[in-house]
Amino acid sequence: MSDKPSVLFVCVHNAGRSQMAAAWLTHLAGDRVEVRSAGSSPGDSVNPAAVEAMAEAGIDISAETPKILTVEAVEESDVCVTMGCGDTCPVFPGKRYLDWRLEDPAGRGVVAVRAIRDEIKAMVEGLIEEIAPGASG
Repeated sequence: MSDKPSVLFVCVHNAGRSQMAAAWLTHLAGDRVEVRSAGSSPGDSVNPAAVEAMAEAGIDISAETPKILTVEAVEESDVCVTMGCGDTCPVFPGKRYLDWRLEDPAGRGVVAVRAIRDEIKAMVEGLIEEIAPGASG
């Protein structure tokens, strides 16, 4: 059992928002936080505009693949952050749930996705200050 906090990011396709959030948390908090992401209905691949927007920030998510949301992923996480997936995330006592209202980057170009990327970064920085203060770099 790890003593570091764990976060699960969930969106519908696990192809944009949750992938960017997981990448930001990994990048900014390093190994101080366990990071997972999943989707209630995973896509076939990560959104190319999200890959490009994150690459512009120096973070490579091109090798990531969308993953299905499992009960185990929720059980193993301290914080579950949902992003527009409604009530599909199983709820367990003792878990913290956050719902981040973010535009869906699906079908949008990199210009639109940059703004979503930056909004996610700011939200992740706030989360780090709550669960792992001093971890952001």
